[in-house]
Amino acid sequence: MSASGGTKAILAALGANAGIAVAKFVGFLITGSSSMLAESVHSVADTSNQGLLLLGQRQARRRATREHPFGFGRERYFWSFVVALMLFTLGSVFALYEGIHKIEHPEPLTSPLVAVGILVVAIGLETYSFVTAIGESRKIKDDATWWQFIRQSRTPELPVVLLEDTGALLGLVFALIGVGLSEVTGEPVWDGIGTVMIGVLLGIIAIILIVEMKSLLIGEGATDRELDSICEALTGGRVDRVIHIRTQYLGPDELLVAAKLALAPRLELSEVAGEIDAAEARVRERVPSARLIYLEPDLDRQLV
Repeated sequence: MSASGGTKAILAALGANAGIAVAKFVGFLITGSSSMLAESVHSVADTSNQGLLLLGQRQARRRATREHPFGFGRERYFWSFVVALMLFTLGSVFALYEGIHKIEHPEPLTSPLVAVGILVVAIGLETYSFVTAIGESRKIKDDATWWQFIRQSRTPELPVVLLEDTGALLGLVFALIGVGLSEVTGEPVWDGIGTVMIGVLLGIIAIILIVEMKSLLIGEGATDRELDSICEALTGGRVDRVIHIRTQYLGPDELLVAAKLALAPRLELSEVAGEIDAAEARVRERVPSARLIYLEPDLDRQLV
């Protein structure tokens, strides 16, 4: 579900951002608004980002090789990390530069109503993308808060699209405020201030994404809920307890589980093998993403 849901959210964002980018560039050429230019570059970056997320999903589907025996699932984490870097460099840094330049050298806007109209349409398109991402995220969010979902999700595309769309909507509002105040007050410096606000916003979002994607690239284990379910599933039959356990996500949909289990003493070899197989089956039933399971049987020395 996470892969298909992520793809649907990416495609919705890709279509919306591509159309918005063209409209914003036309608006910038007509009005000369730095807020419109910053938002145009932001939309171009977002469109490129969605392309990179789709590339990551495609690369992750490659079969495992001898050099990469655990497959390429982390490609999705890598390209999401690249997206975060692009959002920071092409989005935040450019907007800050353009905004500061416009504050230092303000220029009056031409045809501001055109900019307002384009921004309103863009808000509508971004809202469609945002609602799509929200709907797909709800399918895997469970009862976690949205902040917890962004921090704990092992599916990188949905948090990326959610934060991108949030930044895009707020950025459009900032651009609308900047253009509106410039027209009402006759002071074009407000357009530059709106652009700086867009840059700061994108910088905050990019830093959050960089931190989260870096953590996934390094390797994150099962969530607390998943770990509790795995330990509970492992214990049963002649398995008395879990001595120790290590988990790590090799990709959004592939969890590696390695554990040492304390078995009751004086079991035959065939019984030990049967208990291990049964424990693996219980784990896969409770946590479907646990695809690679390595279990080491040991004596429960507390009972020996």
